[in-house]
Amino acid sequence: MEPFTQHGIPLSVTLLDFWRWSASDLLNNAMRGVLAEYIVACGLGITRGVRTEWDAYDLLTESGTRIEVKSASYLQSWHQKSPSTIQFSIRPTRFWDETTGKYDSDLRRQGDIYVFCVLNHRDKMTVDPLNLNQWDFYVLPASVLNKKFPTQKSIRLSALLALHPLKVTFEGLADAIHALTTTTQSISTSHQ
Repeated sequence: MEPFTQHGIPLSVTLLDFWRWSASDLLNNAMRGVLAEYIVACGLGITRGVRTEWDAYDLLTESGTRIEVKSASYLQSWHQKSPSTIQFSIRPTRFWDETTGKYDSDLRRQGDIYVFCVLNHRDKMTVDPLNLNQWDFYVLPASVLNKKFPTQKSIRLSALLALHPLKVTFEGLADAIHALTTTTQSISTSHQ
């Protein structure tokens, strides 16, 4: 149960209580983003360990592929007059090296593959971020973003769809990322 303690004595308050209090609003933008990362990590079978908040990329596969996970939803925690516009951050960043505590001088996209996660449900009464059928996943190599939008900071869903990402279900995430990683590596090798 992992209780809080005081003077070595377990209290009735637990870590689970804290998580319920702090992380239960899954429509909240920040928490939904963390949930999307976890969903993708589950789809890839890489949920060991603990999430690192300030990594340069969100996930790292066993083969070394760096994954950026982006999340958006038509519905938000707050009252809305109309559904939100689906838009994702694709801002190039500077790599932060946790061992040196310094940022790299190059401004670039840190992931090899982007997974854009859309909580596609539009009825606030029945929205359930834990229902993976309510999510759409779009997988795209970072190289496509770098070629088409080298310095752009955000992208709307319509512009993303024009890039022809792989649209997959939760079950298809691992295969899509593997296929794009293999294709990207083949293209990279043929240009050497």
